[in-house]
Formats: sequence, C-alpha cells, structure tokens
Amino acid sequence: MGASASGAAQGADGQAGQPVDGQARRPGAEEEARPVGDGEEARRRLDAYAYLSAPERLEHVAIMRVFCGTLLADLAVPDLMTKLRRAGGPAGGLDADTLTVRLEQLVRWGNLLRSSHTVKASSISEYQRSRSRYQLSRLGERIQRDADGVLAEADSAREVSNELLALVERGLRELAGLVTAPGGIEPQDGLERISTLFVQFSEFADSVRDFYAYLGQVLSRYDLDSAEYQGFKELLLDYVEAITEDVAFRAPRISAALDTLWPHLPVLLDRLDTHARGLAGLSPQGEGRMEVRVQRSRGREFADWEGLRGWFSDTDGQGSQVDQLRDATLRALQSLLANAKRMLRSATGEMSRRGDLLRLARWFDDAAPQDAHDIAVAAFGLYGARHLGVPPAADEAVPAYTSWWNGPVVEVPVALRERGSRAQRGRTSSVEDHSTQKQRLREAARERAAAREAAADELRSASGRFAEVRLTPAALGLLLELLATALGNAQLRRRGGPDGQDGEDGADGQDGKRATEFDLDQAHSEDAELGIRLTVRRTAGARCVLHSADGDLLLDDLELDIDRTSAAVGGEAETQAQAEAEAEAETETETEAQAEASVS
Repeated sequence: MGASASGAAQGADGQAGQPVDGQARRPGAEEEARPVGDGEEARRRLDAYAYLSAPERLEHVAIMRVFCGTLLADLAVPDLMTKLRRAGGPAGGLDADTLTVRLEQLVRWGNLLRSSHTVKASSISEYQRSRSRYQLSRLGERIQRDADGVLAEADSAREVSNELLALVERGLRELAGLVTAPGGIEPQDGLERISTLFVQFSEFADSVRDFYAYLGQVLSRYDLDSAEYQGFKELLLDYVEAITEDVAFRAPRISAALDTLWPHLPVLLDRLDTHARGLAGLSPQGEGRMEVRVQRSRGREFADWEGLRGWFSDTDGQGSQVDQLRDATLRALQSLLANAKRMLRSATGEMSRRGDLLRLARWFDDAAPQDAHDIAVAAFGLYGARHLGVPPAADEAVPAYTSWWNGPVVEVPVALRERGSRAQRGRTSSVEDHSTQKQRLREAARERAAAREAAADELRSASGRFAEVRLTPAALGLLLELLATALGNAQLRRRGGPDGQDGEDGADGQDGKRATEFDLDQAHSEDAELGIRLTVRRTAGARCVLHSADGDLLLDDLELDIDRTSAAVGGEAETQAQAEAEAEAETETETEAQAEASVS
C-alpha cells in the first residue's frame, strides 16, 4: 500500500526582524517597528526558554543543536533520528515515538515550526510519524546559540579587548574629520567606517561586561586563602587598574569626537539610507508600515549613536558607563580590603572559626554514619526527633526491624497532635458529595461519544464518494483507526504456481518461490458501539483519495466501503435503556449513602 499526504504550513515564527525594545528614532524618521509591550507577547517569548529547564533538557538541547547546524532545512523524524544517532549523546537512543513527543513540545514552546511538505509512506504508522517536518524558528535559533555560549564559557575569565578602545577613538576622529570636510564623506566609505566602528565598540563593551561579571563572582567569596588572595590582589591592582586608566584617558577624547560629529549625524544617516536601503527597502504595506519588520545594522539608527555617546558621557543624569566602571573598581578595592582584614584577624586568632569548621568537616568526612550522628549532636546540639507510637494501617505489615527513617509514614490524628488525646470531638463529618464531579464526567463522556457518533455518520454519508468530500480530523482519525484494524485482520495467502492456483499445497512459480500477499477480500473491521463497518478490497489500478484538513491521504490499489452493522439498528434502543437503568441505579446508591451519613 502506498500513502502520501500534504499538509498546510502551520505556525509562523513571528520573530524575524524584531527590533530592540525602547530604541529611539532619529529626528524625522518614521516608526518602522513596534516594541513588544503586551504581556502575552512577552510570555510567549519567555516560553521558548522552557526547554532549558525541563527534565528532558539534555535531549532538547541535542535536538536543537542538530537544527542549528542546518540552514533553511526542514527535518522529519527519521532524518533527525539518523543525525542524533550519528552525534551520540543523550538523545542518540530516542525512538521515533519519543522523539516525536519532544519535537511537538518544542513546537508548542515556539522553538520549532512545522513545515509544508509531501510525505510518501508505506504504512499507516509510518504516515503518522512522517507527515510532519520541522524547521528552526528565529527565536529558537537565537536562544540555542546563547545557551551554547553559556555552556562553553560560563566559568572562564574573559580578557578585556583594551586595544579596541584605541581603534574606536581613532575611527571616530577620522569619521568626524571626513564628515565636516567640504563635500562630506562618500556614502560607501561612511558605511564601512560606521560598521567597523560599532563592531569594535560592541566587542569592547561585551568584554568589559563579561570581565566585571567574573570579578563580581570572585568578590562574593570570603574564604580566600593566602595564595588566592595574592592572585586576586594582582588581578585587581594591575589588570583592573590598567583598564580603568585606559578608559579614563580615552573617554574625554571619544566624547569630544562625538560632540563634533553629533550635529551632522541626521544628514549622514539619511545619506546612508538613500545609498543602501538594505532590507528597509522592501515594499511598504499600509500607511508607511513595513511588510517585514527589520532590525537595522548597528550604527544605522540614531538610537545606536545615543547608546555609544551614553557609554562615555552622562547624557541623562544617571551617570555614564565610565562612571559605573570607576564605582565597580572602588567596590572591588573595598572587598579586597575586607578580605585583607579577615586574614589578619585569622592570623591573630580573632573572630575566625574557619580552621575549626574545616577540622569539623574533616571529622564528618572520615566518620562512619553512626559516628557522624553523634558528632552532629555534640557539635550543634541537634538531637533526634521524638516519635509517637501510632499503629499503622490494617493492610500494612511493617517488620519490627524496619527503621523509622525508612518505614512508611503514618498519619497522626489532629486530636492526638494538638491535645494529646485520642477521643473524637464534635459531629461526624458528612459524606462528601461527588455528584457535581460525576455529572461533569458523564457530560464529558457524552460529548466524546457524540463526537465519535458524528464522525461515524460523516464516514457513512461519504462512503463511495471520498474524492468529492473533505473529511474532518475526527472522521479521518476514526477511518484510520478502522483501516489499521482491518489490515491487521487481513489473512495471508500464497499465490503462484504452474496452474495459477492458490493455496498452501500449490506448486512453486517459475523462480521456484511463491509470493505471499494479504487477502484483502476478507479484510474488514467494525465498531459495534458506533454501528459502523469498514470493508477493504484490493483492486488493481484503483486510487482512493481521502481529503481532510490535515492533508490528503492516497491509497493505491485499494477500495474502501463503509456501511452500518446489522446489529446497530436493534441495539440502539437496548443501549439507551441500559444507560437509563445505570443512571437510575447510580442515583439510588447516592441517596442511600447520604441517608446513612445523616443517620450516623
């Protein structure tokens, strides 16, 4: 049997070209992108980080790394299984069903997207596994790249690219001289200089941020020994001092170059936009709105220059990044002095229990379990908990040698916990009424049964004209269920031989072998509750096409016939009467239980 399906593309990235929140626009520029301000959009984006904290996060990360290694490619489950097994790791042993569950979860989180495609399958199970292909979303790719960077460099100290600051100063001075010169700067030359300038500045700012984050991690430690303190002192006094002095030396020069360039920036950016529009030159949609939201290259927006200027100068009254750099260095020096005072007090035996605690830790490490309990009691005064003698449940047989620690938990009555008495007070609580939950479960069961009845009626009405109708997902699911059962019930037979007769005793064919095939004349399945019967026949050259919202299913050399079972008509009245009798019996049982509760 051959099957093929084509599904519509589902989902959209919705992340491409998303601008940075809160970016200002240069004077006179139209608003090209809207910031993300609503809580629902922010929650949807944050959900894309969920796979990094899920219990199966190692498998999710391995799957995302496979997708990040491709460009504009969509992968099906078999393709992804091959790549995962070749790479090894936690996801290398996943089967097809488990891998499909992982992929669908990543789609719900927004890390992957479903792709439009056509699938050719040789079985129903293979069709259900391979009908979906997946591709990477922009947001998922960005998060995975950041996660790989964190895993690779989380505990390392990054050097500050101090030489880039000199290049930034020189680039700004040269750019200011060319812009203020008669005739201005050539647009292409301006583009190259601005791109180089902002790449250098971004690399320098990122390296400063990462280094001071590492420095803060070291500052939080108050257990440094002499060797660690000496290394920390050299790091702070030599390396950090060199960074701070270089920034303090070049910051005024960079601010002066920016002040010279600032009045000419709007005209310069307009000339650059006229010369090279880039993705911003795509066809507009509506009143000045872009069909695709675009995130411009660094330096092409006025807000990028404001950020550059705010790094070296105090433009908003909250201090510049250079000021924050000085404050961070001062806090590091204070932490260095605090560690120095602690080490001096430790040397004179004042206010330090570090040596005692280390000795106690060694005792715990070398002690047997029982001795460790005695040491803990002697050191901290923490005695074992008191246990009350409460008999366990009647159906639990607990041996006498079972430890309190490993034994089952016994619920202590409230009266015994609070008053020390086992006597019951007050009225006995009434039997809890579960009628609402039962009614809700009955309604849910009726809705499911009604949905399957509707799907069965739809299949019966579409029998013989499947190519002319489009089935609902429920009807197609019921049909696939019946088809799988019918093919499972098909009988095997042998064919071939000199006289063309079938059977176990027939002679071999021309090649000495007999072919084996399904006897589809006897393949059928039925659902007695729904009163539906499916008959599958093999007819050479026949093509049965099933159209649905999930795609099109093509069955080669097969004909499907759906009709009502013989017992369906007579059994409907009996089923209805049985359901009413069960409901009446359940009502009588609830009434008797409530009456017994009120009497007690």
